[in-house]
Amino acid sequence: MPLQSTLSGRGSKRAEDTQSDGKSFEQLRSECLQSGVLFEDPDFPATDSSLFFSQSVPVNIEWKRPKELCENPKFIVGAADRTDICQGQLGDCWLLAAIASLTLKKDTLARVVPHDQDFDRRYAGIFHFQFWQHNKWLDIVVDDRLPSVRNQLIMLHSASNNEFWSALLEKAYAKLHGSYESLKGGSTMEAMEDFTGGVGENYETKNAPENLFSIMKKALDRGSMMGCSIDISSSAESEAKTSTGLVKGHAYSITGMEQVNYRGRPVQLIRVRNPWGQVEWNGPWSDDSREWSYVDSADKNRILQNSDDGEFWMEFEDFKKNYDKVEICNMTPDALTDNTKRHWEVSVFEGNWIRGATAGGCRNFIDTFWTNPQFKLQLEDADDDDDVCSVVIALMQKNRRKLRKEGLDMETIGFAVYEAPDEVDQVGKDFFRYNGSKARSKTYINMREVAERFTMPPGKYLLVPTTFQPHHEADFLIRIFSEKKATALEMGTTIDADLPDPPPPSEPEEESEEERGLRRLFEQLAGADQAISARELQQMLNGVLSRRREVKFDGLTLGTCHSIINLMDVDNSGKIEFQEFKVFWEKMKKWIMLFLSFDTDRSGRMSSYELRSALKAAGMQLNNQLLQLVCLRFADDNYDIDFDDYLTCIVRLENMFRVFKAMEQSRRGRVNMNIMQFLLLSMNV
Repeated sequence: MPLQSTLSGRGSKRAEDTQSDGKSFEQLRSECLQSGVLFEDPDFPATDSSLFFSQSVPVNIEWKRPKELCENPKFIVGAADRTDICQGQLGDCWLLAAIASLTLKKDTLARVVPHDQDFDRRYAGIFHFQFWQHNKWLDIVVDDRLPSVRNQLIMLHSASNNEFWSALLEKAYAKLHGSYESLKGGSTMEAMEDFTGGVGENYETKNAPENLFSIMKKALDRGSMMGCSIDISSSAESEAKTSTGLVKGHAYSITGMEQVNYRGRPVQLIRVRNPWGQVEWNGPWSDDSREWSYVDSADKNRILQNSDDGEFWMEFEDFKKNYDKVEICNMTPDALTDNTKRHWEVSVFEGNWIRGATAGGCRNFIDTFWTNPQFKLQLEDADDDDDVCSVVIALMQKNRRKLRKEGLDMETIGFAVYEAPDEVDQVGKDFFRYNGSKARSKTYINMREVAERFTMPPGKYLLVPTTFQPHHEADFLIRIFSEKKATALEMGTTIDADLPDPPPPSEPEEESEEERGLRRLFEQLAGADQAISARELQQMLNGVLSRRREVKFDGLTLGTCHSIINLMDVDNSGKIEFQEFKVFWEKMKKWIMLFLSFDTDRSGRMSSYELRSALKAAGMQLNNQLLQLVCLRFADDNYDIDFDDYLTCIVRLENMFRVFKAMEQSRRGRVNMNIMQFLLLSMNV
């Protein structure tokens, strides 16, 4: 079931302890103080593996505590502000831009950077920070050993040599993602969301709404965090400096918006900060430009700090000409285009794309697109004073930075929204073949999260999140925000079977010619007890099926035949008699026809993505999790299932459902799905 909550309670959620020994920051600090030792973090040791995963450390790096680097270290000097952030050797300007924006939101900063720690009272070499991850707040503990070369910090540091909150924050964020190297390259939005639990929106300045300045100023006034960047056309342009002092492919933070009177006309200004702490815009409205001499002195003194600190003002029109992207992280998904403070409802789902089962790719791949996870959304009430419903849909892929050390990176993701048909379970291929989407993400992109805002009439909708290419695996989180309460549920959750008792086998004197032929073969193989074992059944079925030219296969395995015996053996003798075999043969003929309907090229294989449809035609339904287990067990490297594995699968599932139904009858109620999963695993499915 989805987790449903309102955004108003997010800030009060207690952060979860994450240390591997289960201890909290307070417990660990108290233990260190009692024993008189400084904390050393076993989960993120002061070794090369915490720095890099794909390369050796290029220089002789020493891990040193602040008290080894300066005489009087402080956690925060004065107040934490954006000038405390200077980039080190790591390419994580996107993170630094987000930290600079974080310092403008004091309440949020106090959550991410708790003030219950310093280098004086109760110092024990341990610090902690809090980040939002996948709908949870996490408390990340670190020791204060920092990478340095010749007593100088080589990563993020403060302009003040004795201030260390920003360096320790970067270390905690690196621990969250597995290493410092995992922080190379990224979107400012990603870190902004991790600092707030908010939801992001992106704008292209060359294709932005006319009121973009108003949207951004309202966002800033409401505590939203913002970043911007200049696109590059090739990797050679990355961090290349332009003649006007701007840096391409570099993440900047937006720290102010103002409108001033300049020579009798209003001029819109924007304040931008380079995380390097230097290299500034040198065009109009830069620190020493002549434009400031025509501004009222009170306004000038209020908004202009004339120093080479990496922060500068630009006219908004120049900003749009020079920058390409703006990222806004809303602390809540409040509409930025009106003055109404809205209260939003949120539904949260977690899921995954598993190759061969639920990793169907985008709509370009129509044969597998329908197998992606599906979610039904019912918008019942229109917004106040409107006839449409406002919805923000945010699709986030999980843990991709941590997986970089395994050679994985961000998947290219997106989603589409359709008017929902009346089906209560997974919608099939034909629906998507003949129905277009009503809304979708603007593009598929390899970012952690794709989020879009829509207005749609009340009704039932179907949301399909996907990777761009099929067969690509990832875990994901979906957040659906709506102004009015909306009902959201995951499709494909039904576990059921319609398996009527088979008709009794015909009497010997009423047998068909086919049955009489099967009896003769059966009796040749059976012993004095007139029953056959699994090995004898294997011999019989392979002989019979080899004469059916429409079925292309290499023979049934002994394991498959054991499964058939388990299904049909009424007296638990480990063998089946001919009357039991006749019942099975009627099932077998139906299963063969079913397999052939999906083996369209007569290769003796069917796509594992069609297994849901095949099982449904055989009277069985599995939810996404169980279907993924089955496909992982039976599909080959090409996501195909041959006839033998298909038969093994369908026989074991029918046997499992019969056990399942018997358990329900004995318990007089529904059986927990965990028992179903146990049955699958115990039957080697």
